Amino acid sequence: MSFYFQLVIGWLKCVWMSESNKKPSLIQNWVSLAGLVIAGGSCFALICLMAMDFFAEFKNPYAGILTYFVVPGFIGVGLVIVAAGMLLERRQLVKARQGVVGWFPVIDLNRPGHQKILGSVGGFTVVLLVVVAVSSYRSYHFTESKQFCGQTCHTVMRPEFTAYQNSPHARVTCTECHIGPGATWFVRSKLSGSYQVYATLFHKYPTPIPTPVKNLRPAQETCEQCHWPQKFYGAVERVRTHFKYDDANSPYTVRLLLKVGGGDPAHGPVGGIHWHMNVANKTEYIASDDARQVIPWVRMTDRAGNVTVYEVKDGRLKPEQVAEATPRRMDCIDCHNRPTHIFRSPDETVDMALMLGRIDPKLPAIKKHAVEVLAADYADTDGACRQIAEKLQKDYATAETGAVVRAISEVQKIYRDNFFPEMKSRWKAYPNNIGHFEWAGCFRCHDDQHVSAEGKKISADCTSCHTLIAQGAVTDLKTISAQGLEFQHPSEDVGDTWKGMKCNDCHSGGPM
Repeated sequence: MSFYFQLVIGWLKCVWMSESNKKPSLIQNWVSLAGLVIAGGSCFALICLMAMDFFAEFKNPYAGILTYFVVPGFIGVGLVIVAAGMLLERRQLVKARQGVVGWFPVIDLNRPGHQKILGSVGGFTVVLLVVVAVSSYRSYHFTESKQFCGQTCHTVMRPEFTAYQNSPHARVTCTECHIGPGATWFVRSKLSGSYQVYATLFHKYPTPIPTPVKNLRPAQETCEQCHWPQKFYGAVERVRTHFKYDDANSPYTVRLLLKVGGGDPAHGPVGGIHWHMNVANKTEYIASDDARQVIPWVRMTDRAGNVTVYEVKDGRLKPEQVAEATPRRMDCIDCHNRPTHIFRSPDETVDMALMLGRIDPKLPAIKKHAVEVLAADYADTDGACRQIAEKLQKDYATAETGAVVRAISEVQKIYRDNFFPEMKSRWKAYPNNIGHFEWAGCFRCHDDQHVSAEGKKISADCTSCHTLIAQGAVTDLKTISAQGLEFQHPSEDVGDTWKGMKCNDCHSGGPM
């Protein structure tokens, strides 16, 4: 470093002093020298940190911020201080009537000393430019990383990052979905990100963080870079085991074939769920709310160009409202709206824990008690975990200790993975449109209430999307019906009243 300072000071003396060496150098002041120390030390630190970033096995988001944002900022500050010191020195020289100091250096390449200094400075400049170029490239990639997106704003993004790590897309970087390929969306994302930095620093962000419903790219430009609905066909099996809210935590399993289908006749029958997709049809709709949960108007255009408009009777849009609205063309995200940041409900998470044996189903009414403590409101995560333990210990004071301890630990883990009271993020804040169990989902349109001018309805028939092949307790699952079964509600006391209702009219994800 001392050699670097001597080199720079010597060069500045050469270019800012006259040949007679009577005029003092503008760099010879404590302010400029302090700026040189800051800039030079920051350059050295940048090189060391970049080496660590290249060769270290771990990735720390704060190390990335320090390397590619903080340290380069100090280099810039140091250079500004150097310039400020030179301006102050020149002003003092003018006031002292020592002559006007020239602004431009005088370099005489006929002098060997000037040649050596200029060559050394030129070589150092080349090295510096290489470092800056590599740093800029690495900083670009750092801002595209999941560490930068999910961990730098720890409190704000903790719910989204935790849910992301537990999701099926945990190996997909944030930018592949939220930005996608292309320069235009990259620039838009950086402009949006600038405001997000401001909002985070000055606590201007909403709680919970809203879903970017209107800002996402079309799924054809993001999701379909990996998934290809046109090639889907046939059906896939789904098995769902639920546990009742009785003392025995009685299991009830539903086994069905989900009619995925497709839109390309070359790969199978055209139909099923992916019949909606743009490969076969053009489906458009108008939602009357920002979350797209209320859809009063749907327009379908088939391959032949035939257009059918479906509208609800109650809450029907006026002609002028339809004319003013911009219909959205349906794509993957309209159903798969929580593909990654999934905040699971108490009912779903406890069912999973019971099925996997993480919670002992022999604990009386553990399904009921676990769901209740998870769905309660708490001020913060630590307080929630403490109260969960206290409540379950009180409920099972006479039960086998080991089973209770394991149940408490699992319920606390479920809470930490899906509930974030500091940001008010939980399953209730984010509708999930896959299926129709806890949210309207499919029933936003498939409700028998959307009718065309010709009297055609968007059907609410369950068999349109899936075939039930087995249901009931363990002993009832031995026989499989390929033709399909009629669904039997597991609660006998409801009778047939459920047939005229939507699932989410009763099933909210919380206590029953």
